[in-house]
Amino acid sequence: MKTILALDQGTSSSRAVVLGADGKIIAVAQRELPQIYPQPGWVEQDPEAIWSSQLAAIRAVMEQTGLSPVDLAGVGIANQRETTIVWDRETGQPIFNALVWQDRRTAQLCERLQAEGHEPLIQRKTGLVIDAYFSASKIRWLLDNVPGAREKAAAGMLAFGTVDSWLMWKLTGGQRHATDVSNASRSLLFNLRTLEWDEELLRIFDIPRSMMPQVVASSGECVRITDVLPGVPVCGIAGDQQAALFGQMCLRPGMVKNTYGTGCFMLMQTGTEPVMSQNRLLTTVAWQIGRRTEYALEGSVFIGGAAVQWLRDGLGIIGSSAEVEPLAASVPDNGGVYFVPALSGLGAPYWDPHARGTILGLTRGTTRGHIARATLEGIALQVTDILTGMEADSGIAIPELRVDGGASENALLMQMQADFLGVPVVRSASSESTALGAAFLAGIGCGYWRSTEELAERWVAGQSFRPSLGEPERQAQLARWKQAVDRSRHWAEGRSHEP
Repeated sequence: MKTILALDQGTSSSRAVVLGADGKIIAVAQRELPQIYPQPGWVEQDPEAIWSSQLAAIRAVMEQTGLSPVDLAGVGIANQRETTIVWDRETGQPIFNALVWQDRRTAQLCERLQAEGHEPLIQRKTGLVIDAYFSASKIRWLLDNVPGAREKAAAGMLAFGTVDSWLMWKLTGGQRHATDVSNASRSLLFNLRTLEWDEELLRIFDIPRSMMPQVVASSGECVRITDVLPGVPVCGIAGDQQAALFGQMCLRPGMVKNTYGTGCFMLMQTGTEPVMSQNRLLTTVAWQIGRRTEYALEGSVFIGGAAVQWLRDGLGIIGSSAEVEPLAASVPDNGGVYFVPALSGLGAPYWDPHARGTILGLTRGTTRGHIARATLEGIALQVTDILTGMEADSGIAIPELRVDGGASENALLMQMQADFLGVPVVRSASSESTALGAAFLAGIGCGYWRSTEELAERWVAGQSFRPSLGEPERQAQLARWKQAVDRSRHWAEGRSHEP
Protein backbone atom coordinates (compact mmCIF):
# COMPACT_ATOMS: atom_id res chain seq x y z
CA MET A 1 0.00 0.00 0.00
CA LYS A 2 1.46 3.35 -1.03
CA THR A 3 1.76 6.33 1.31
CA ILE A 4 1.74 10.14 1.07
CA LEU A 5 4.64 12.33 2.18
CA ALA A 6 3.95 15.86 3.45
CA LEU A 7 6.72 18.45 3.72
CA ASP A 8 5.83 21.05 6.37
CA GLN A 9 8.44 23.77 6.10
CA GLY A 10 7.77 26.24 8.91
CA THR A 11 9.43 29.28 10.42
CA SER A 12 11.24 27.43 13.19
CA SER A 13 11.56 23.91 11.78
CA SER A 14 11.26 21.67 8.75
CA ARG A 15 9.16 18.53 9.08
CA ALA A 16 8.47 15.47 6.97
CA VAL A 17 5.31 13.49 7.72
CA VAL A 18 4.21 10.15 6.23
CA LEU A 19 0.48 9.30 6.09
CA GLY A 20 -1.35 6.11 5.21
CA ALA A 21 -4.60 5.60 3.30
CA ASP A 22 -6.63 5.96 6.50
CA GLY A 23 -5.34 9.54 6.84
CA LYS A 24 -3.40 8.68 9.99
CA ILE A 25 0.20 9.65 10.57
CA ILE A 26 2.75 6.85 10.32
CA ALA A 27 5.93 8.79 11.09
CA VAL A 28 7.28 12.31 11.62
CA ALA A 29 10.81 13.71 11.37
CA GLN A 30 11.74 17.27 12.30
CA ARG A 31 14.83 19.45 12.02
CA GLU A 32 15.22 22.84 13.69
CA LEU A 33 15.78 25.96 11.61
CA PRO A 34 17.55 29.02 13.07
CA GLN A 35 16.58 32.62 12.42
CA ILE A 36 18.95 35.55 11.98
CA TYR A 37 18.30 38.98 13.55
CA PRO A 38 20.75 41.49 11.99
CA GLN A 39 19.10 44.44 13.74
CA PRO A 40 15.78 45.26 15.44
CA GLY A 41 12.83 44.49 13.17
CA TRP A 42 14.91 42.50 10.68
CA VAL A 43 14.41 38.72 10.46
CA GLU A 44 16.31 36.53 8.00
CA GLN A 45 17.07 32.86 7.29
CA ASP A 46 19.72 31.16 5.21
CA PRO A 47 17.90 29.68 2.16
CA GLU A 48 20.41 26.84 2.00
CA ALA A 49 19.66 26.06 5.66
CA ILE A 50 15.95 25.94 4.82
CA TRP A 51 16.68 23.40 2.09
CA SER A 52 19.20 21.34 4.07
CA SER A 53 16.86 21.10 7.09
CA GLN A 54 13.98 19.95 4.87
CA LEU A 55 16.25 17.50 3.06
CA ALA A 56 17.45 16.08 6.38
CA ALA A 57 13.85 15.65 7.56
CA ILE A 58 12.94 13.81 4.33
CA ARG A 59 15.89 11.45 4.65
CA ALA A 60 15.18 10.85 8.34
CA VAL A 61 11.52 9.94 7.86
CA MET A 62 12.30 7.67 4.91
CA GLU A 63 14.96 5.87 6.96
CA GLN A 64 12.66 5.71 9.98
CA THR A 65 9.89 4.03 7.98
CA GLY A 66 12.06 1.97 5.65
CA LEU A 67 10.18 3.43 2.67
CA SER A 68 11.67 4.00 -0.76
CA PRO A 69 10.45 6.43 -3.44
CA VAL A 70 8.33 3.72 -5.11
CA ASP A 71 6.28 3.50 -1.90
CA LEU A 72 5.13 7.13 -2.21
CA ALA A 73 2.01 8.00 -4.22
CA GLY A 74 2.80 11.71 -4.03
CA VAL A 75 4.27 14.60 -2.07
CA GLY A 76 2.51 17.65 -0.64
CA ILE A 77 4.27 20.85 0.36
CA ALA A 78 3.12 23.33 3.00
CA ASN A 79 5.38 26.28 3.70
CA GLN A 80 5.90 29.40 5.76
CA ARG A 81 4.28 32.06 3.61
CA GLU A 82 5.51 35.48 2.41
CA THR A 83 9.12 34.61 3.29
CA THR A 84 10.99 35.86 0.24
CA ILE A 85 13.94 34.28 -1.56
CA VAL A 86 15.61 35.58 -4.73
CA TRP A 87 18.19 33.45 -6.48
CA ASP A 88 20.32 33.37 -9.64
CA ARG A 89 18.73 31.18 -12.30
CA GLU A 90 22.08 30.06 -13.70
CA THR A 91 23.94 29.21 -10.51
CA GLY A 92 20.94 28.45 -8.30
CA GLN A 93 22.58 30.53 -5.57
CA PRO A 94 20.49 32.92 -3.44
CA ILE A 95 21.56 36.54 -3.82
CA PHE A 96 20.86 37.26 -0.12
CA ASN A 97 19.34 35.65 2.93
CA ALA A 98 15.61 34.93 2.87
CA LEU A 99 13.58 37.83 4.26
CA VAL A 100 11.20 36.14 6.70
CA TRP A 101 7.52 37.06 6.85
CA GLN A 102 8.10 38.73 10.25
CA ASP A 103 10.71 41.11 8.80
CA ARG A 104 9.71 44.79 9.09
CA ARG A 105 12.55 46.53 7.23
CA THR A 106 10.25 47.68 4.42
CA ALA A 107 7.75 49.48 6.67
CA GLN A 108 8.84 52.89 5.38
CA LEU A 109 8.51 51.82 1.73
CA CYS A 110 5.00 50.56 2.46
CA GLU A 111 4.10 53.86 4.11
CA ARG A 112 5.35 55.76 1.04
CA LEU A 113 3.16 53.63 -1.23
CA GLN A 114 0.19 54.29 1.05
CA ALA A 115 0.92 58.02 0.99
CA GLU A 116 1.03 57.88 -2.83
CA GLY A 117 -2.53 56.54 -2.77
CA HIS A 118 -1.93 53.00 -4.02
CA GLU A 119 -3.71 51.10 -1.24
CA PRO A 120 -7.31 51.17 -2.59
CA LEU A 121 -6.20 49.73 -5.94
CA ILE A 122 -3.94 47.14 -4.33
CA GLN A 123 -6.61 46.09 -1.84
CA ARG A 124 -9.22 45.76 -4.56
CA LYS A 125 -6.98 43.58 -6.74
CA THR A 126 -5.22 41.49 -4.10
CA GLY A 127 -7.53 41.49 -1.06
CA LEU A 128 -4.52 42.56 1.04
CA VAL A 129 -3.34 45.76 2.71
CA ILE A 130 0.02 47.36 1.97
CA ASP A 131 2.29 45.99 4.65
CA ALA A 132 5.88 44.80 5.10
CA TYR A 133 4.43 41.36 5.94
CA PHE A 134 3.90 40.48 2.27
CA SER A 135 6.46 39.51 -0.35
CA ALA A 136 6.33 42.42 -2.80
CA SER A 137 8.12 45.03 -0.70
CA LYS A 138 10.70 42.42 0.32
CA ILE A 139 11.49 41.68 -3.35
CA ARG A 140 11.79 45.41 -3.98
CA TRP A 141 14.20 45.80 -1.03
CA LEU A 142 16.43 43.00 -2.35
CA LEU A 143 16.51 44.53 -5.83
CA ASP A 144 17.35 47.96 -4.43
CA ASN A 145 19.92 46.89 -1.82
CA VAL A 146 21.84 43.87 -3.13
CA PRO A 147 24.62 45.08 -5.48
CA GLY A 148 23.91 44.17 -9.09
CA ALA A 149 20.52 42.63 -8.33
CA ARG A 150 18.40 45.06 -10.32
CA GLU A 151 20.62 44.73 -13.39
CA LYS A 152 20.47 40.92 -13.19
CA ALA A 153 16.69 41.01 -12.73
CA ALA A 154 16.28 43.26 -15.77
CA ALA A 155 18.29 40.72 -17.77
CA GLY A 156 15.98 37.90 -16.67
CA MET A 157 18.67 36.20 -14.60
CA LEU A 158 16.91 36.22 -11.20
CA ALA A 159 14.05 34.13 -9.85
CA PHE A 160 11.77 35.04 -6.96
CA GLY A 161 10.00 32.46 -4.87
CA THR A 162 8.36 31.85 -1.57
CA VAL A 163 9.64 28.77 0.24
CA ASP A 164 7.46 26.35 -1.74
CA SER A 165 9.05 27.60 -4.97
CA TRP A 166 12.53 27.30 -3.50
CA LEU A 167 11.89 23.72 -2.38
CA MET A 168 10.53 22.73 -5.80
CA TRP A 169 13.52 24.32 -7.49
CA LYS A 170 15.84 22.28 -5.28
CA LEU A 171 13.81 19.06 -5.55
CA THR A 172 14.00 19.26 -9.35
CA GLY A 173 17.59 20.42 -9.71
CA GLY A 174 16.47 23.80 -10.98
CA GLN A 175 14.07 22.47 -13.61
CA ARG A 176 10.84 23.86 -12.11
CA HIS A 177 10.03 27.43 -11.01
CA ALA A 178 6.44 27.41 -9.76
CA THR A 179 4.13 28.32 -6.90
CA ASP A 180 0.48 27.63 -6.16
CA VAL A 181 -2.40 30.10 -6.07
CA SER A 182 -2.56 30.21 -2.26
CA ASN A 183 1.07 31.29 -1.93
CA ALA A 184 0.83 33.66 -4.90
CA SER A 185 -2.12 35.38 -3.26
CA ARG A 186 0.17 36.46 -0.36
CA SER A 187 2.53 38.52 -2.51
CA LEU A 188 0.64 41.83 -3.17
CA LEU A 189 1.32 41.07 -6.85
CA PHE A 190 -1.42 38.54 -7.65
CA ASN A 191 -4.89 39.41 -8.92
CA LEU A 192 -7.53 37.51 -6.92
CA ARG A 193 -10.02 37.45 -9.79
CA THR A 194 -7.84 36.78 -12.84
CA LEU A 195 -5.62 34.43 -10.77
CA GLU A 196 -2.55 35.82 -12.55
CA TRP A 197 0.39 38.08 -11.76
CA ASP A 198 -0.86 41.63 -12.25
CA GLU A 199 1.22 43.85 -14.54
CA GLU A 200 0.01 47.07 -12.89
CA LEU A 201 1.03 45.83 -9.44
CA LEU A 202 4.43 44.69 -10.73
CA ARG A 203 4.96 48.24 -12.08
CA ILE A 204 3.98 49.84 -8.77
CA PHE A 205 6.58 47.75 -6.92
CA ASP A 206 9.09 47.99 -9.80
CA ILE A 207 9.53 44.21 -10.10
CA PRO A 208 10.27 42.56 -13.48
CA ARG A 209 7.70 39.99 -14.61
CA SER A 210 10.54 37.61 -15.54
CA MET A 211 11.28 36.96 -11.85
CA MET A 212 7.88 35.48 -11.09
CA PRO A 213 7.15 31.74 -10.87
CA GLN A 214 4.46 29.94 -12.86
CA VAL A 215 1.23 29.71 -10.88
CA VAL A 216 -0.38 26.27 -10.56
CA ALA A 217 -3.36 24.74 -8.75
CA SER A 218 -3.01 23.65 -5.11
CA SER A 219 -3.91 20.06 -5.97
CA GLY A 220 -2.82 18.08 -9.03
CA GLU A 221 0.52 16.91 -10.36
CA CYS A 222 2.91 19.84 -10.62
CA VAL A 223 6.28 18.22 -11.17
CA ARG A 224 8.22 15.00 -10.65
CA ILE A 225 11.12 15.12 -8.24
CA THR A 226 14.59 14.44 -9.64
CA ASP A 227 16.66 14.61 -6.44
CA VAL A 228 16.17 12.71 -3.16
CA LEU A 229 12.90 11.02 -4.24
CA PRO A 230 13.36 10.46 -7.98
CA GLY A 231 10.17 10.09 -9.98
CA VAL A 232 7.77 10.93 -7.11
CA PRO A 233 5.20 13.58 -8.13
CA VAL A 234 4.55 16.78 -6.16
CA CYS A 235 0.74 16.85 -6.23
CA GLY A 236 -0.18 19.32 -3.50
CA ILE A 237 1.08 22.79 -2.56
CA ALA A 238 -0.37 25.35 -0.17
CA GLY A 239 0.76 28.05 2.18
CA ASP A 240 0.89 26.63 5.68
CA GLN A 241 -2.23 28.41 6.93
CA GLN A 242 -4.36 27.42 3.94
CA ALA A 243 -3.04 23.88 4.34
CA ALA A 244 -4.12 23.92 7.99
CA LEU A 245 -7.59 25.16 6.97
CA PHE A 246 -7.84 22.21 4.59
CA GLY A 247 -6.37 19.82 7.16
CA GLN A 248 -9.05 20.95 9.63
CA MET A 249 -11.63 20.13 6.96
CA CYS A 250 -13.10 23.63 6.98
CA LEU A 251 -14.81 22.96 3.66
CA ARG A 252 -17.99 25.03 4.05
CA PRO A 253 -18.42 28.81 4.20
CA GLY A 254 -18.33 30.03 7.81
CA MET A 255 -16.02 27.31 9.11
CA VAL A 256 -13.03 28.78 10.94
CA LYS A 257 -9.68 27.53 12.18
CA ASN A 258 -6.90 29.19 14.15
CA THR A 259 -3.32 27.96 14.24
CA TYR A 260 -1.25 28.84 17.30
CA GLY A 261 2.39 28.82 16.26
CA THR A 262 5.07 31.51 16.26
CA GLY A 263 2.20 33.77 15.26
CA CYS A 264 -1.53 33.04 15.21
CA PHE A 265 -3.42 32.69 11.96
CA MET A 266 -7.18 32.57 11.74
CA LEU A 267 -8.91 31.71 8.47
CA MET A 268 -12.60 31.54 7.62
CA GLN A 269 -13.65 29.61 4.54
CA THR A 270 -15.89 31.87 2.41
CA GLY A 271 -16.61 29.69 -0.64
CA THR A 272 -16.06 30.40 -4.32
CA GLU A 273 -16.46 34.19 -4.10
CA PRO A 274 -13.89 36.43 -2.38
CA VAL A 275 -15.37 38.46 0.50
CA MET A 276 -13.70 41.87 0.74
CA SER A 277 -13.16 42.94 4.33
CA GLN A 278 -14.47 46.15 5.85
CA ASN A 279 -12.49 45.46 9.04
CA ARG A 280 -8.92 45.41 7.68
CA LEU A 281 -8.80 41.65 7.46
CA LEU A 282 -7.29 39.93 4.44
CA THR A 283 -9.02 38.21 1.55
CA THR A 284 -6.94 35.34 0.26
CA VAL A 285 -7.11 32.24 -1.92
CA ALA A 286 -7.77 29.20 0.25
CA TRP A 287 -6.96 26.60 -2.43
CA GLN A 288 -7.66 25.58 -6.00
CA ILE A 289 -8.65 21.99 -6.75
CA GLY A 290 -9.14 21.39 -10.46
CA ARG A 291 -10.76 24.57 -11.73
CA ARG A 292 -12.61 25.30 -8.51
CA THR A 293 -11.03 28.11 -6.51
CA GLU A 294 -12.16 28.77 -2.95
CA TYR A 295 -11.37 31.80 -0.84
CA ALA A 296 -10.90 32.73 2.81
CA LEU A 297 -10.88 35.70 5.14
CA GLU A 298 -7.75 35.84 7.25
CA GLY A 299 -6.41 37.67 10.24
CA SER A 300 -2.81 37.33 11.39
CA VAL A 301 -1.31 37.82 14.83
CA PHE A 302 2.43 38.36 14.42
CA ILE A 303 3.43 37.29 17.93
CA GLY A 304 1.57 34.28 19.34
CA GLY A 305 3.63 31.46 20.79
CA ALA A 306 6.68 33.69 20.27
CA ALA A 307 5.47 35.72 23.28
CA VAL A 308 5.98 32.66 25.47
CA GLN A 309 9.42 32.13 23.92
CA TRP A 310 10.23 35.72 24.87
CA LEU A 311 9.27 35.03 28.49
CA ARG A 312 11.75 32.14 28.35
CA ASP A 313 14.61 33.63 26.33
CA GLY A 314 14.19 37.37 26.85
CA LEU A 315 13.01 37.68 30.45
CA GLY A 316 14.12 34.29 31.77
CA ILE A 317 11.06 33.91 34.00
CA ILE A 318 10.42 30.37 32.72
CA GLY A 319 12.93 27.69 31.85
CA SER A 320 10.85 26.06 29.12
CA SER A 321 7.69 26.96 27.20
CA ALA A 322 5.82 24.16 28.97
CA GLU A 323 6.27 25.98 32.29
CA VAL A 324 4.06 28.90 31.28
CA GLU A 325 0.76 27.06 31.85
CA PRO A 326 1.31 26.04 35.50
CA LEU A 327 2.88 29.43 36.24
CA ALA A 328 -0.12 31.27 34.76
CA ALA A 329 -2.48 28.96 36.62
CA SER A 330 -0.75 29.77 39.92
CA VAL A 331 -2.72 33.03 40.16
CA PRO A 332 -6.53 33.27 39.98
CA ASP A 333 -6.53 36.20 37.52
CA ASN A 334 -4.19 38.65 35.82
CA GLY A 335 -4.05 40.99 38.82
CA GLY A 336 -4.87 43.91 36.54
CA VAL A 337 -1.87 43.23 34.28
CA TYR A 338 -2.29 43.37 30.47
CA PHE A 339 0.41 42.45 27.98
CA VAL A 340 0.07 43.54 24.35
CA PRO A 341 2.69 41.32 22.63
CA ALA A 342 3.41 43.72 19.76
CA LEU A 343 7.05 42.64 19.64
CA SER A 344 6.99 42.81 15.81
CA GLY A 345 4.26 45.44 15.47
CA LEU A 346 0.57 44.59 15.33
CA GLY A 347 -1.11 42.62 12.55
CA ALA A 348 -4.84 42.48 11.79
CA PRO A 349 -6.99 44.41 12.33
CA TYR A 350 -4.56 47.22 13.31
CA TRP A 351 -1.67 46.85 10.83
CA ASP A 352 0.63 49.04 12.87
CA PRO A 353 4.33 48.28 12.28
CA HIS A 354 5.25 50.92 14.88
CA ALA A 355 3.31 49.34 17.75
CA ARG A 356 5.55 47.87 20.43
CA GLY A 357 5.12 45.34 23.19
CA THR A 358 3.47 46.91 26.23
CA ILE A 359 2.89 45.62 29.76
CA LEU A 360 0.40 47.70 31.77
CA GLY A 361 -0.98 47.55 35.28
CA LEU A 362 2.19 46.56 37.13
CA THR A 363 2.21 47.04 40.92
CA ARG A 364 4.40 45.91 43.81
CA GLY A 365 2.07 42.94 44.05
CA THR A 366 2.69 41.78 40.47
CA THR A 367 4.35 38.36 40.24
CA ARG A 368 5.80 36.18 37.52
CA GLY A 369 2.47 34.36 37.54
CA HIS A 370 0.55 37.53 36.65
CA ILE A 371 2.90 38.27 33.75
CA ALA A 372 2.63 34.68 32.51
CA ARG A 373 -1.16 34.84 32.71
CA ALA A 374 -1.26 38.23 30.96
CA THR A 375 0.91 36.75 28.20
CA LEU A 376 -1.53 33.92 27.51
CA GLU A 377 -4.46 36.34 27.70
CA GLY A 378 -2.68 38.69 25.26
CA ILE A 379 -2.46 35.87 22.72
CA ALA A 380 -6.14 34.94 23.13
CA LEU A 381 -7.34 38.57 23.05
CA GLN A 382 -5.49 39.29 19.79
CA VAL A 383 -7.26 36.28 18.26
CA THR A 384 -10.60 37.54 19.60
CA ASP A 385 -10.12 40.88 17.81
CA ILE A 386 -9.80 39.01 14.53
CA LEU A 387 -12.81 36.75 14.96
CA THR A 388 -14.99 39.76 15.83
CA GLY A 389 -14.01 41.36 12.51
CA MET A 390 -14.69 38.13 10.60
CA GLU A 391 -18.19 37.85 11.97
CA ALA A 392 -18.86 41.45 10.94
CA ASP A 393 -17.45 40.97 7.41
CA SER A 394 -19.17 37.67 6.70
CA GLY A 395 -22.46 38.24 8.52
CA ILE A 396 -22.00 34.76 10.02
CA ALA A 397 -22.11 34.09 13.75
CA ILE A 398 -19.34 31.53 14.09
CA PRO A 399 -20.56 28.40 15.94
CA GLU A 400 -17.11 27.11 16.94
CA LEU A 401 -13.40 27.66 16.43
CA ARG A 402 -11.23 24.72 15.34
CA VAL A 403 -7.68 25.03 16.64
CA ASP A 404 -4.27 23.49 16.06
CA GLY A 405 -0.59 24.33 16.42
CA GLY A 406 1.85 23.88 19.26
CA ALA A 407 0.31 26.39 21.67
CA SER A 408 -3.15 24.80 21.24
CA GLU A 409 -1.84 22.06 23.55
CA ASN A 410 -1.97 24.64 26.36
CA ALA A 411 -5.36 23.89 27.96
CA LEU A 412 -5.42 27.12 29.97
CA LEU A 413 -4.86 29.19 26.82
CA MET A 414 -7.64 27.32 25.01
CA GLN A 415 -10.04 27.91 27.92
CA MET A 416 -9.15 31.61 27.88
CA GLN A 417 -9.82 31.62 24.14
CA ALA A 418 -13.28 30.11 24.56
CA ASP A 419 -14.05 32.57 27.38
CA PHE A 420 -13.03 35.66 25.38
CA LEU A 421 -14.76 34.48 22.18
CA GLY A 422 -17.92 33.25 23.85
CA VAL A 423 -18.01 30.17 21.56
CA PRO A 424 -16.63 26.63 21.92
CA VAL A 425 -13.02 25.96 20.96
CA VAL A 426 -12.45 22.50 19.44
CA ARG A 427 -8.95 21.09 19.29
CA SER A 428 -8.24 18.66 16.47
CA ALA A 429 -7.33 15.15 17.56
CA SER A 430 -4.21 15.58 15.42
CA SER A 431 -1.71 18.35 16.10
CA GLU A 432 -0.48 18.11 12.51
CA SER A 433 -3.22 20.00 10.67
CA THR A 434 -0.76 21.76 8.35
CA ALA A 435 0.92 18.54 7.28
CA LEU A 436 -2.47 16.82 6.98
CA GLY A 437 -3.69 19.57 4.67
CA ALA A 438 -0.62 19.29 2.43
CA ALA A 439 -0.99 15.51 2.35
CA PHE A 440 -4.74 15.65 1.66
CA LEU A 441 -4.25 18.10 -1.23
CA ALA A 442 -1.54 15.86 -2.66
CA GLY A 443 -3.63 12.70 -2.16
CA ILE A 444 -6.59 14.18 -4.02
CA GLY A 445 -4.22 15.51 -6.69
CA CYS A 446 -2.80 12.05 -7.43
CA GLY A 447 -6.04 10.10 -6.98
CA TYR A 448 -4.95 8.51 -3.69
CA TRP A 449 -8.22 9.74 -2.15
CA ARG A 450 -11.35 10.20 -4.24
CA SER A 451 -12.93 13.34 -2.78
CA THR A 452 -12.97 15.93 -0.03
CA GLU A 453 -16.06 14.21 1.36
CA GLU A 454 -14.03 11.05 1.90
CA LEU A 455 -11.40 13.09 3.74
CA ALA A 456 -13.97 14.94 5.87
CA GLU A 457 -15.00 11.60 7.34
CA ARG A 458 -11.44 11.15 8.58
CA TRP A 459 -11.34 14.39 10.62
CA VAL A 460 -11.55 13.67 14.35
CA ALA A 461 -12.28 16.24 17.06
CA GLY A 462 -10.16 16.20 20.19
CA GLN A 463 -10.81 18.09 23.41
CA SER A 464 -13.42 20.88 23.42
CA PHE A 465 -13.41 23.97 25.62
CA ARG A 466 -16.70 25.70 26.39
CA PRO A 467 -17.04 29.33 27.54
CA SER A 468 -17.26 29.75 31.32
CA LEU A 469 -16.90 33.53 31.67
CA GLY A 470 -19.99 35.62 32.38
CA GLU A 471 -20.90 38.15 29.69
CA PRO A 472 -20.36 41.28 31.86
CA GLU A 473 -16.90 40.09 32.86
CA ARG A 474 -16.08 39.16 29.26
CA GLN A 475 -17.04 42.61 28.00
CA ALA A 476 -15.06 44.30 30.78
CA GLN A 477 -11.95 42.30 29.84
CA LEU A 478 -12.37 43.18 26.15
CA ALA A 479 -12.79 46.89 26.94
CA ARG A 480 -9.67 46.95 29.12
CA TRP A 481 -7.76 45.13 26.38
CA LYS A 482 -8.73 47.80 23.85
CA GLN A 483 -7.30 50.44 26.18
CA ALA A 484 -4.03 48.52 26.42
CA VAL A 485 -3.79 48.14 22.63
CA ASP A 486 -4.35 51.88 22.17
CA ARG A 487 -1.38 52.59 24.41
CA SER A 488 0.92 50.26 22.46
CA ARG A 489 0.19 51.75 19.05
CA HIS A 490 2.48 54.12 17.10
CA TRP A 491 5.14 53.87 19.83
CA ALA A 492 8.11 53.61 17.47
CA GLU A 493 6.77 56.08 14.88
CA GLY A 494 9.57 57.40 12.73
CA ARG A 495 12.15 54.90 14.00
CA SER A 496 12.25 52.61 10.97
CA HIS A 497 15.56 50.82 10.40
CA GLU A 498 15.29 50.85 6.63
CA PRO A 499 18.68 51.94 5.19
